[in-house]
Amino acid sequence: MPITVGQDTAKTRRSLRAGDKSISYYSIPAASAAGLGDFSKLPAALKVVLENLLRFEDGGFSISLDDIRAFADWAENGGKAAREIAYRPARVLMQDFTGVPAVVDLAAMRDGIKTLGGDAQKINPLTPVDLVIDHSVMIDAFGTPRAFQVNVDREYERNMERYQFLKWGQGAFDNFRVVPPGTGICHQVNLEYLAQTIWSDTDQNGEEVAYPDTLVGTDSHTTMVNGMAVLGWGVGGIEAEAAMLGQPISMLIPEVVGFELTGHMMEGTTGTDLVLKVVEMLRAKGVVGKFVEFFGTGLDHLPLADRATIANMAPEYGATCGFFPIDGETLRYMENTGRDKDRIALVEAYAKANGLWRDASYAPIYTDTLHLDMGSIVPAISGPKRPQDYVALNAGKAAFRREMEQTFKRPMGKEVPVEGEDYTLESGKVVIASITSCTNTSNPYVMIGAGLLARKAAALGLNRKPWVKTSLAPGSQVVSAYLEAAGLQEDLDKIGFNLVGYGCTTCIGNSGPIQPELSKAIAEGDLVAASVLSGNRNFEGRISPDVRANYLASPPLVVAYALAGTMDIDLTSEPIAKGHNGQDVYLKDIWPSTKEIADLVEATVTRQAFEEKYAEVFTGDEKWRAVETTEAETYDWPPESTYIQNPPYFQGMGQEPGTITNINNAKVLAILGDMVTTDHISPAGSFATTTPAGRYLLEHDVQPREFNSYGSRRGNHEVMMRGTFANIRIKNEMLTTEDGTVEGGYTKGPDGSQMSIFDAAMAYQDSQTPLVIFGGAQYGAGSSRDWAAKGTALLGVRAVIAESFERIHRSNLVGMGVIPFEFTNGDNRKTLGLTGDETVSILGLDSVRPQQKLPCEITMADGTVKVIPLQCRIDTAPEIAYIENGGVLHYVLRNLAKSA
Repeated sequence: MPITVGQDTAKTRRSLRAGDKSISYYSIPAASAAGLGDFSKLPAALKVVLENLLRFEDGGFSISLDDIRAFADWAENGGKAAREIAYRPARVLMQDFTGVPAVVDLAAMRDGIKTLGGDAQKINPLTPVDLVIDHSVMIDAFGTPRAFQVNVDREYERNMERYQFLKWGQGAFDNFRVVPPGTGICHQVNLEYLAQTIWSDTDQNGEEVAYPDTLVGTDSHTTMVNGMAVLGWGVGGIEAEAAMLGQPISMLIPEVVGFELTGHMMEGTTGTDLVLKVVEMLRAKGVVGKFVEFFGTGLDHLPLADRATIANMAPEYGATCGFFPIDGETLRYMENTGRDKDRIALVEAYAKANGLWRDASYAPIYTDTLHLDMGSIVPAISGPKRPQDYVALNAGKAAFRREMEQTFKRPMGKEVPVEGEDYTLESGKVVIASITSCTNTSNPYVMIGAGLLARKAAALGLNRKPWVKTSLAPGSQVVSAYLEAAGLQEDLDKIGFNLVGYGCTTCIGNSGPIQPELSKAIAEGDLVAASVLSGNRNFEGRISPDVRANYLASPPLVVAYALAGTMDIDLTSEPIAKGHNGQDVYLKDIWPSTKEIADLVEATVTRQAFEEKYAEVFTGDEKWRAVETTEAETYDWPPESTYIQNPPYFQGMGQEPGTITNINNAKVLAILGDMVTTDHISPAGSFATTTPAGRYLLEHDVQPREFNSYGSRRGNHEVMMRGTFANIRIKNEMLTTEDGTVEGGYTKGPDGSQMSIFDAAMAYQDSQTPLVIFGGAQYGAGSSRDWAAKGTALLGVRAVIAESFERIHRSNLVGMGVIPFEFTNGDNRKTLGLTGDETVSILGLDSVRPQQKLPCEITMADGTVKVIPLQCRIDTAPEIAYIENGGVLHYVLRNLAKSA
């Protein structure tokens, strides 16, 4: 399918030579020469956005020359320009947890457009989409050679309905490809195979055009590919669906914070240690809604794998993306990972011709800057609840004890016997140690480092502690190839880090059950059990229902903590364990040198391995090829399915949009604190029989063993509505006891009694009572989880009022017709003394403008009224239209039906 570009009235189309080939491109220097402004000092990340506008200008894409001139104004104004633009990414990336509901929505839209008299074939991705199945595998089996096969078999047993549905989508929709389960994590597959840095394709006139690789993804860690100079970030599934269907992404020209890296990493440190420090610094700086671009002489010594690790965790430091410009290391990585030689030549020629190349003279203007000497980095971990909670390794023990006293309010030293075992449990014991996640398993330096540490530990007679559930879930099959080539998988197996699957596993909450006797001891003793994972998320209630303290660490440190079995240890000075001969073994005795790691990386991470493992990336194994599905144009929704159901969004939808109405006499569904994440709002992990979702499945004859997880059931709105605000660690400040705020998804119902949030919301819906949510700072932090917004909308919430929002969740709320508001003038839930017994009205919505301040009337329980101004976070004019239509998908569907 040819790409569509503008008609070139700006005269910026030029040609360049790459190897022996000539190709057209849209030239930023030519735009300057045409008098549109000086763009020479723009950061590379912003030049990618500028090129996007040059390419589509005057093609009926709502892009003007003034939009382009605004980028020159950005440079003149010190990195700021408050102008809204329409941006069109080249492709969309999905994973199955967020991808299934997106495909469900597309299938429902096909039904919806037929109801409106349109053509079902109008509902097709116009932008290419790749969906990688990576979130489904759960760690049921571990620590044995059969763990991988057992987990794969259970994955297919649990998820066959979902896989049949996705395979139907692959056949039914154009421009839609599925990467089968067992291939790898979507971001690693993207980095190692899908991404090209510079694309080329024919335009509508049959001419070949080169342009930057850009994307949005339905997973917040889409940002990982920015390490390869591919501009991408996470959006909600709702926004991604709109982009697939040809809608531009409406955005303000972002501020760009420059992060200068200098110096060299020191012996004994890893890319994980570096990124944890970067996360801490950028969270403190405040970069929500901004681009971060890394520059400086330190990049000359930073492998692309480490860059990808830093780019991956942009959601954790709050930025839209963390971008690394194209340079020689980009080309080296592309060569090593099997990219075509002509592609590599094009990347170099294009980057140098269009001002995207980083060399010694690269010195752009930034909105603001930070600096970090990589020589100052020390081994570190992060936890126990947030990625930005940085702890130097030598302070780990003291920090854990401090958390026990101040955060968990539990005594140290209480030992609980474990039934049938000859050991006891106490707070701080590590019950899960997992090498997992796209963040680190894409990095051969830390993976081979973990393998070498395992080799040295096994040689000295060390093994994992018997209460530790260990697992190794590589991000791609290439990782297994180089671990096996180095002989390190055998060493990892010896201490329990057997291959359990290729996917997100523990990082997404699919850690699987721990030994029942351990779970029982933790509950009986009210212990603070710990997990250590090489992931990017350690939010409350995410990793395991048995674990309260979750720590992020490099893969070698994950192995070390599995050997120690506890967080109550200083790994830098205390012995990890006893060796063969009863001798004390310290971390320094088994830590591999930088040279050892580099030599093995050089010898085993080869171009051939990437070419072989990705040769049939879309084919899958025999299990995938055996999945049967239909070839129907529309989906035949199985009424008995508890995985896939036709959502209610488009049912009864008329031809014309509605209007935005004031919110009158709304009740409060929940009052939530700071840093309420999308995991709190819409958990992904397992759930109990006593929850609303569990009761629903029992009523539909699903046995607890087959419950699977919230994440796997995102194609069924009935389960997901019941799971909204159902995280076991969420705290609704409307409910308190003598011991503090009640944990779990509870609220006050219409009669004032405690009940589940779902049951209360349904009771309010029966009386047609609108609802609001109050929140604190950084509301919606975390992932691109669209169900955090979908569930909120389906519960009947009209508005969320918070101190601040994370970027993606704000956009998702608008995309589902829920209006975000921010407190102003120093007001917040605490200064207002909110209890949840209030009635809330928000006026002026019938004539609202983007980012307008509106009056909010809060009637207190005693009848007094407080009127406060709220900042409406409908940020752009298109978002007004989305709210009027009931959501972005309703807006798109109506327009497509009219065009038919």
